[in-house]
Amino acid sequence: MSELNLHHYAGSPFSEKVRLILGYKGLSWRSVNVPVIMPKPDVLALTGGYRRTPFLQIGADIYCDTALMCRVIEALHPAPSLYPAEAGGAAHIVAQWADSDLFWVAIPYTMQPAGAAAVFAGAPPEVLQAFAADRAAMTVGMKRPSTRDATAALQSYLGWMEQQLAAQPFLCGAEPSIADFSAAQSIWYIRRAPPVAAILEPFTRVAGWYDRIAAFGQGTIDKLSSAAAIEIAKSSTPLPVEMQAGLGFEAGAAVQVSATDYASDMVAGELVGLSVDRITLRRVDERAGTVHVHFPRIGYALRKAE
Repeated sequence: MSELNLHHYAGSPFSEKVRLILGYKGLSWRSVNVPVIMPKPDVLALTGGYRRTPFLQIGADIYCDTALMCRVIEALHPAPSLYPAEAGGAAHIVAQWADSDLFWVAIPYTMQPAGAAAVFAGAPPEVLQAFAADRAAMTVGMKRPSTRDATAALQSYLGWMEQQLAAQPFLCGAEPSIADFSAAQSIWYIRRAPPVAAILEPFTRVAGWYDRIAAFGQGTIDKLSSAAAIEIAKSSTPLPVEMQAGLGFEAGAAVQVSATDYASDMVAGELVGLSVDRITLRRVDERAGTVHVHFPRIGYALRKAE
């Protein structure tokens, strides 16, 4: 079985979600450090334009978006499950809320001046300016809440979680699920900024829950350079994929895929796989060779190439 290669950086919240899942499952994986901001030439050689962090590489297969990455990890390593039967569909619903609504109040709340100073402690002003410009480019046209609005929403959300944890150790029952790891990333990010993390203090059940999630650790980690990851892709063959009929596209079509919320950079390629859950493009890169780039169907727009 090919190695799990996680392309990420230390301060990425969605990367922390996946790192904790790898720890929960007790897996060994290889860590490929990616730049925090553009340009990202080694990333684009593998993804064809997708710039979000993280992404998962298994040989010549590139999996974008943590919603899909988690399902791929689950299929390869099903125990312990991220989708226990007890949690049912609620796990997916809560995870989607946590990856979107909770995340997008936790980030602006944490990045208020006192929090940003803690997160970027010691960084020179030009680094802060470059980061701000990069993230502004990622979120063009997206309405983000003010600090006051984010604070109010965050307090409500934390209260909901506190209620949910009153009679059970995890958000959807007695066992951890994808919902817990999706929500934990935002708590982790807020905790990185002690000057603003006091908002968490009244929510003692949330604190205990987060500690239980964090205790799973991050698995066994080896380092891998981005150049070596590209060579792995070039020397590997992508896995076969399913092309379902009746979904409006034919195999071999020239298409484009982009996220529908933010960082909507277009990825172009040949459509080789499509289902109600997944989109797969075949791409040929001078450095990475032939790769399959996979996206979840939810949250991504599939269009014929212009």
